[in-house]
Amino acid sequence: MSKALIDLIRQKFPADVLESHSQRGDDTVVVYAPRWKDIARFLRDDPRADMNMLTDLTAVDFPDRTPRFEVVVHLYSLSKGHRLRLKARVGDAAGTNAEIDTVSDLWASANWAERECWDMFGVRFKGHPDLRRILLYPEFEGHPLRRDYPADRIQPLVPYLDVPNTQKLPPFGPDEGMPFGRQTFQQGPSTDDDDVN
Repeated sequence: MSKALIDLIRQKFPADVLESHSQRGDDTVVVYAPRWKDIARFLRDDPRADMNMLTDLTAVDFPDRTPRFEVVVHLYSLSKGHRLRLKARVGDAAGTNAEIDTVSDLWASANWAERECWDMFGVRFKGHPDLRRILLYPEFEGHPLRRDYPADRIQPLVPYLDVPNTQKLPPFGPDEGMPFGRQTFQQGPSTDDDDVN
C-alpha cells in the first residue's frame, strides 16, 4: 500500500518529489524542503492517505553533503495500516541555515520531537510555538549529535538555577514535572495509633 501512497504523492506534487525508494519493506519519499509542510498536510488530510499518526521525527547529519541534514518523519495510518518515511534536506555544509517548517500544528506529537531535533542537531522549525532546548540546559553550546561535535568538548560551568516562580506552559500545571510535591501533605496532630514501636 505504501507504494501506492508514493504514487499518490507523485501525482499531487510531481515537481516536489526528489526521490523515493524502498528498503526492507520501508517506503521512503524525499521531498523538496519548501513544500514539506504542504505534502505533510496532504498526507494527513487526504482520505486515501489518512496519515493520522506521526510516530517519530528526527534528523540525520551528512557533514560531507549539501544540504547537510535530512529531516525525517515516520507517519502511520491507523485506519489503513500503511506507513511512510518522509524526508527533506536542509542546511548548508557548515550546518547553518538548517530550517524547515514545523509540523507540530498538524500532529501534536511533533512538538517535543522538533524541540529535541533542534537541541541535538540545530535544525530550526519555523513556526514552532516553543522552540527551545528540551534535553540540555539553555547555556549548552553547540548541538551534540552533529558529527563534527567534538566528543571531548567541555561545556562551560553554569551556576545552579533556582527559579521558584518559573511559569510552565499549558497543559502543565505549576506542580507538574517536579520529583516531589505534587500534593502538599500536612501532618495532623499525633494520635496513639500513629506511634510505631
